[in-house]
Amino acid sequence: MESFPQQEDAEQLTADTILELLANRRRRYLLYALRGRTEPVELSRLAETVAGWEHNVPPDEVAQNDYKSVYVSSVQCHVPKLAEAGVVEHDTDDHSVILSDTFEQLEPYLEVVVQDEPENSTLQRALGAETHEGLLGSIRQNVAKLKQ
Repeated sequence: MESFPQQEDAEQLTADTILELLANRRRRYLLYALRGRTEPVELSRLAETVAGWEHNVPPDEVAQNDYKSVYVSSVQCHVPKLAEAGVVEHDTDDHSVILSDTFEQLEPYLEVVVQDEPENSTLQRALGAETHEGLLGSIRQNVAKLKQ
């Protein structure tokens, strides 16, 4: 069994790496889905969530082809790219994923790009329902600070 690698120190991400990682909407959705989790999540579960957000339906209403598209691209492309950058830890045996400490470098940028997501979408509702003030609340605070 290939378990999660132990990271001693989070590697500093370059601006090019951050922009490349966040350039793909599906990768951003994977990161949104992993935020706040303390235990590894199976990719199949993440794919259901992401496919639901992409098609603006609850995860249990996602069409099989839509789910399969998200799952396959996540396994073959998106999760390996995030793992290579050190943003996630991926157990290739059971296809589970968890964020690494390096994610903290991406999070401020992820908070900015979420503003381009459709209002009243299942993604926006999920992010707004997070504990405390949620991702959207923190974005509003940061934008208000910038305007001052």
